[in-house]
Amino acid sequence: MEDKILDAQYRAELKNKRRIVVKIGTSSLIHPETGGLDLIKVEHLVRELTDLRNKGKDVILVTSGAIGVGSKAAGFQEKPERISLKQACAAIGQARLMMIYQKFFAEYNQVAAQVLMTRNTMLNANNRKNAQNTFEELLALGAVPIVNSNDSISTFEILHGDNDTLSAVVVSLVGADLLILLSDINGLYTDNPSTNPDAKFVPFVDTVDDELMGMGKGSVSGVGTGGMATKLIAAELATSAGADMVIANGRDMNVIHKIIDGQPYGTFFCSNEDEAFELKRFLKEHFYE
Repeated sequence: MEDKILDAQYRAELKNKRRIVVKIGTSSLIHPETGGLDLIKVEHLVRELTDLRNKGKDVILVTSGAIGVGSKAAGFQEKPERISLKQACAAIGQARLMMIYQKFFAEYNQVAAQVLMTRNTMLNANNRKNAQNTFEELLALGAVPIVNSNDSISTFEILHGDNDTLSAVVVSLVGADLLILLSDINGLYTDNPSTNPDAKFVPFVDTVDDELMGMGKGSVSGVGTGGMATKLIAAELATSAGADMVIANGRDMNVIHKIIDGQPYGTFFCSNEDEAFELKRFLKEHFYE
């Protein structure tokens, strides 16, 4: 009962968030039957983000999907296995993906900007500062930064999740106060609900601890590469950096404004800002050493 009360109280404050990062996974952008881009979903996503901008909020979109879009454009029925081919598909798909985002944002009189990041962006102090400065200037200009990993030149991100960690890194860089992760699952469960019918939904998380991290079992979808484990690492990073986080289902993009309105969608992770938190140290502990 106490968690339900806290959940409602924290969610009621989401409408006051000023800087919001939204991450969309590949499985939420692609038609599973064909591998083609779901243009209706993309348009709805852009409309939701534009409405947040119209409310005076800073908005950053972290998008996956370049390899999937590029694979389809290159004539593959499925994503190729060879890393170099994935990188080639990423180069094709990133251009197409950005073109489509630019087109839809322009229809709503919004300026979109592309920001591609790599492992070195996160670990190198100068690169990290430069990225931070770029984000701040773009947001000051009223633009919507659209972020993806630079898969055409870096292999690390291809092998380590569907941009979940990247979105939390962006939260830390820009001092965002909310991260919304949209995926192919309703939120956190005690086990993988696709294989365990007794798995229970977890609507509210006060603290990301070792027991919670043990609930990460892998992706429900065969389209994306980010499983629940990477989302929980993102939750640990984002909440330590001072942001609340929500994992929700990206099947319906209207869930974005419903979350901001405080409605009980997805799993809510409460901010637990750690004054000793350092992004570089966190990433080295979890990924890079």
